[in-house]
Amino acid sequence: MRLITEKNLSKIIIYIFIIIMSSMIFMITYFYVKNTYENFETEMKIFKEEYYEIKKKTLKKEVDTVLDIFNYNITKEYIDNQEQKNEAIRLLNNIRFEKNKSNYFFVYEIKNMNGGDDFAKLLVNPNRPDIVGRLISTNYTDDNGKKFREIFLKDIREKQESYTQYTYKKPGTNEIKQKLSYFKYYENWNWVLAVGVYTDDIEKEISIKREHLESSIKKQVGQNVVLFIMFLSLAILISIVVSQKIDEVLKTYEEKVKAKTQELENLNKSLEEKVKEELEKNREKEQLLVQKSKFIALGEMISNIAHQWRQPLSELSSILMYMKFKHSIGKLDDKTMQVKSEEADDVLDYMSHTIDDFRNFFMPKKEKEEFYLYKVLDSVMTIVSSSLKSDKINVEININKNIKLTTYLNEYEQVILNILKNAKDALIEKNIKKPSIKISAYEESEYVVLFIEDNAGGITVEPIGKIYEPYFTTKDDSNGTGIGLYMSKIIIDKNMKGKLRVRNTKSGAKFGIHVPKSL
Repeated sequence: MRLITEKNLSKIIIYIFIIIMSSMIFMITYFYVKNTYENFETEMKIFKEEYYEIKKKTLKKEVDTVLDIFNYNITKEYIDNQEQKNEAIRLLNNIRFEKNKSNYFFVYEIKNMNGGDDFAKLLVNPNRPDIVGRLISTNYTDDNGKKFREIFLKDIREKQESYTQYTYKKPGTNEIKQKLSYFKYYENWNWVLAVGVYTDDIEKEISIKREHLESSIKKQVGQNVVLFIMFLSLAILISIVVSQKIDEVLKTYEEKVKAKTQELENLNKSLEEKVKEELEKNREKEQLLVQKSKFIALGEMISNIAHQWRQPLSELSSILMYMKFKHSIGKLDDKTMQVKSEEADDVLDYMSHTIDDFRNFFMPKKEKEEFYLYKVLDSVMTIVSSSLKSDKINVEININKNIKLTTYLNEYEQVILNILKNAKDALIEKNIKKPSIKISAYEESEYVVLFIEDNAGGITVEPIGKIYEPYFTTKDDSNGTGIGLYMSKIIIDKNMKGKLRVRNTKSGAKFGIHVPKSL
């Protein structure tokens, strides 16, 4: 059963659009809210850190203000030192630097800067009148076991001031709360003046700020969510209108399609007959092409045999002329006759061997064979070496003797022969001064790649793949037929499941024959 048909297409489009838009709006809303609250938490963390820093600066400022008052009193010569201290103690017992807060000043008179059980005398502490005037110890610990007096005294020795956090009784209650205090050494009287703030008071102020920001963010998030929903609703309305238009268009096209379908059915009937006719013509053309290729190969074979036999025939003629000359002067003895007969036999054996090589090369074989690549090159060079030597073309072969293939031997040789012939023709046509052909090979994981490269300057045809088209040739009518590379391409790409590639190098054209190791 088909889920999507012409009748329900517009509805499917609406549903998909609504699902997509809803998902997008949901995701946008989700990430907007998530990121907003993440940013809020980050901002609150920064605000809290900054607020604590402000409090630290406030504590320091209050202590410095009091110390300025002390220094002012010292300049009054009519007040003695003890009276100044007593006035300072009265002042500190009654001063508060923030309304409705539990902040107060407290003072230690240092007896031993290195600490210990009686390191100082507590002069001022409105929160602990029970220990005012008594000697106190640095070994005292708060409810968390922290020796806070030892910590701030160490800082006083090193840098004359200290910020220390510890737990202490909060004024007006019996509760133990965290406290942040600032201690400053007043060298003139050997006092440590301190003031502190309870962190729960700071947290209350931060909580008020947090509630205000949360309220603002909730309002902003709510407004954006409403805006997103309105946008989604508008998009759904638009999609419904568009869907109705699509229905109208589809109905129109449906009528047109029915009419065109009938036309196509009639056309298909006539096309089937035409296709059959064209296929039959193409088969005839292919048969003619294959037949022509065979005749061309036969002509090339006869030409190569002529090249191969030219020198042996010349040698045989020389032997016969020598024997005839010896006979004419009556000096053709048995020994000379034996030597020259053996030389003639050697030449005839060589010619017979050449015929066998040519016959094996052109003998049709459809079975796959396993063979060494270098032996294939030896066989091909036997056929074309004389032709190449007569045109003074140097051939450089660099092939590992262990490379083996299992494929159609004769067809593989035919491809190599075609490419070598094209290279030779290009070198002769362009009149290259030092013509050469390089043959090399290497093994990949599944392929054996044979390269044949000449120095004839390269292929000028654009695109370069056009050289594989049937009957395409860059040679004149007397030298080219245009089917050699076409047949080679078919043999490698289709018959051997490989790849025949070509590219231009700095010196000339480089063909690559990629054939599977085992077909």
